Amino acid sequence: MKDSHYEKSYQLAHEAYAEIGVDTEIVMENLQKVPLSLHCWQGDDVGGFESPDAELSGGGIQVTGNYPGKAGTIQELRGDIEKVFSLIPGKHRLNLHASYGEFGGSKIDRDKVEPSHFSGWAEWAKEQGVGLDFNATFYSHPLAEAGFTLSSKNKGIRDFWIEHAKRSRKIAAYLGKELGSPAIHNTWIPDGFKDYPVDRIGYRNILKNSLDEIFSEKHPENFMKDAVETKLFGIGSEAYVVGSHEFYMFYAALNNVMVCLDLGHFHPTELIADKISSVMLFSDELLLHVSRPMHWDSDHVVVLNDDIRFLGEELVRCGKLDKIHIGLDFFDATLNRVGAWVTGTRAALKGLMIAMLQPIDKLVEYEEAGNYYGRMGLSEQLKSMPFGAVWDMYCMRNGVVQENRVVPEVFTYEKNFLQKRN
Repeated sequence: MKDSHYEKSYQLAHEAYAEIGVDTEIVMENLQKVPLSLHCWQGDDVGGFESPDAELSGGGIQVTGNYPGKAGTIQELRGDIEKVFSLIPGKHRLNLHASYGEFGGSKIDRDKVEPSHFSGWAEWAKEQGVGLDFNATFYSHPLAEAGFTLSSKNKGIRDFWIEHAKRSRKIAAYLGKELGSPAIHNTWIPDGFKDYPVDRIGYRNILKNSLDEIFSEKHPENFMKDAVETKLFGIGSEAYVVGSHEFYMFYAALNNVMVCLDLGHFHPTELIADKISSVMLFSDELLLHVSRPMHWDSDHVVVLNDDIRFLGEELVRCGKLDKIHIGLDFFDATLNRVGAWVTGTRAALKGLMIAMLQPIDKLVEYEEAGNYYGRMGLSEQLKSMPFGAVWDMYCMRNGVVQENRVVPEVFTYEKNFLQKRN
């Protein structure tokens, strides 16, 4: 389609939204200010590059599928990420795990990782003009196979992971300093039991002490910020997770760190959007991991479903979007990995745009007046508004393809690059 078609469609949409008090130009300006943090592990099935044959091995992480085209080197992974960035409107970030360093073919254990192992990523990020976030890697390691890391009752195992976390935070601070944008360091551990434990409080007390030791080393907030990630249950920890929602909520509140809410880490009937307003009343900042759970924490590729729409609405309506950091967290090896990244990231952005295109003041006015039909009727009207025309214009102004060109672009990249990999 010619640009004139998109411009005409956008003008009609602009006028339609103006009739309900929404300026689409301001909406696009506001969306431009929101960075998403893409997750590096979608590109290689959470394998990492600690060794030439690095593979996923437990620790509460599971990837299904073996679709051709997986990134096998850091160079291939960066190329795939660059392609993804070229198909996503706006300026975004990349979230790295500690297992994705450049180790030069040497075996560097996780209690020995250094900022130098990520200097190449820092230089690449400078070239791309993006920020970086970071995660310590508490899985796929012999010392994680027993199911316990920071809460282990084995002091040797526990000290190993404490040292890894300290070094990961130093790496995050290094990346934030190099790039002039604070890196968020998120701590998630797989610790827990498949069946019911006896000493619930004992393991949680150990975790608390481990975290206290890790966070006793301070780094400037303009270099890095800490988050701790809650979980209800996981693979191999169906009965008991040490780092539960309640544990981390209290720990974060009392220790001035962010809490991370992952959409897949709660009961399937829980609405994660409902938690945001409560957290933001008592915390300055919040980290989100956006995934698509299906019955459990299965990290499906994000699509524009009701959960994403509800999440976008609450993020916009709470008025603290600038204090909420949005990361993505899904991995699917049953389909084109680059396509998964592109579709998932664009879906998250669409959820935010749809929320920004709502006349929130009018909806609140109806609600406060007890006019619940007015609230319902206007909400239904919004569902048939021409959001797609605004989205296509936003993409066009950012120099990326509109929606009808995404799939052909991904297929072309697959043919030219992914199909040529082993």
